[in-house]
Amino acid sequence: MPFREINSKMVEATVLPGQRLFSQRGAMLAYKGEVSFTPNLQGGQGGVMSMIGRRVANEDTPLMTVEGSGTVLFGHGGHHVQIINLTGDTLYVEADRLLAFEGTLQQGTMFMGSQGGVMGMVRGQISGQGLFTTTLKGHGSVAVMAHGGVFEVPVTPQRPVHVDPQAYVAHHGDVRNKLSTALGWRDMVGRGSGEAFQLELSGNGVVYVQASEEKL
Repeated sequence: MPFREINSKMVEATVLPGQRLFSQRGAMLAYKGEVSFTPNLQGGQGGVMSMIGRRVANEDTPLMTVEGSGTVLFGHGGHHVQIINLTGDTLYVEADRLLAFEGTLQQGTMFMGSQGGVMGMVRGQISGQGLFTTTLKGHGSVAVMAHGGVFEVPVTPQRPVHVDPQAYVAHHGDVRNKLSTALGWRDMVGRGSGEAFQLELSGNGVVYVQASEEKL
């Protein structure tokens, strides 16, 4: 596992010859050894289609390819950092919440409407997080960012989880999402998101929730 938690806002990554990491631009805090950082306009392992998806979603900030031999300290903006280990499944996460991830993971984009139908599209409009969500699939580790800490909430077939869209960080597993309203349409005028909207996740997996509704 290349990522090791130093504290709640910083992780250390081990970079080995022949292996790559990808990080958000500006995430490198310090490094030791012979390590290089180069912009990656192809969107990581997702290739051109991943890049196009990111541009459509206004997420076209290039990733940095990290290679060489040494260790790197990653952090960004003083945000809380959470390490998520994938064992063949797919992680769904907003692109601006990605701090760094292993090059063994296949990156792509998913149109929210494909999971949540029309309400999935509405969720993107209301939360301001875009209609596209970044996907990372395979075996490897991911470091994601959040405000105020992250809590893992299990999603089971018997117990769906309702999350404020602004507090959503990521999820993985066999999980479906849809946006529901806690109030009538007349009551929601001028209220923005907050408790007026709830993101319902059902199925079998885990959803990561941040302690604050503040955007990154």
